[in-house]
Amino acid sequence: MKKKVRKALFPAAGLGTRFLPATKALPKEMLALVDKPLIQYGVEEAIAAGCEQIIIVTGRNKAEIEDHFDISFELEQLLERRGKTDLLAMTRQVSHMARIAYVRQKEAMGLGHAVLMARDLVGDEPFAVILPDDIIAAEVPCLQQMIEVFEKTQSSILATQVVEGPSISSYGVLDCTADAEDPRLVAVRTLVEKPAPEEAPSRNAIIGRYILTPRIFDVLENTALGAGGELQLTDGIKGLLEFEEVYGYTFEGTRYDAGDKLGMLKATVEFSLRRDDLGPEFREYLKTLSL
Repeated sequence: MKKKVRKALFPAAGLGTRFLPATKALPKEMLALVDKPLIQYGVEEAIAAGCEQIIIVTGRNKAEIEDHFDISFELEQLLERRGKTDLLAMTRQVSHMARIAYVRQKEAMGLGHAVLMARDLVGDEPFAVILPDDIIAAEVPCLQQMIEVFEKTQSSILATQVVEGPSISSYGVLDCTADAEDPRLVAVRTLVEKPAPEEAPSRNAIIGRYILTPRIFDVLENTALGAGGELQLTDGIKGLLEFEEVYGYTFEGTRYDAGDKLGMLKATVEFSLRRDDLGPEFREYLKTLSL
């Protein structure tokens, strides 16, 4: 019987140092892209892809994430008294969009460690991992594209993007072979973390979306700490390759690195321009700038 991806995991325990001082007291996952926090875009993507439960791995000073997805009685009562029905509906929609569970990562010990912290909540089933600061705009949600591939392969799937030039050295890169039938699918031989451009085994860079089989938990438990003294998910996936197949999938869509200041600015401009309520006026404003 084919297994389905029902749960999506969001690692959200990082310190967000690239956005200091804004993230001194505010979780980076709660930084606003136009008018929604970054993590909400990922949660909406997971729900649109059919996930039934959201698991968020938090750390200290992350209470704002839980508050955002919780019911706000005082705010709802205020909006109701003032007759702001549209805003009331929006607020209630956020509070009821998904079943959300939280687990605490007490030490910032890497992405692999964050994934391992969710083992009891995930259980013995495949699951998705979404990095909240990787925002992907696509007609078909990126995670849904990956789930469709998983349903055929029943194997772990890594989202990839073709990256040309020197910037490839900023990513984990796949050593892989092309699939004979699907040009977007590759079979992974191994992973190379941040190679020099001339040493990169391919142009397939790993992006912040994963579908993983539950065997990853056993592998991570037996994986040594890697770069920075942290448990790296990349090292865990390398270990997973010893037991089962792993695939990379080049998704359709545009990815924004909202964990980077310039990437966040680009995303803000482009998402604003797509909005019916903001786009026309914002576009006219941009035309007035002397660039």
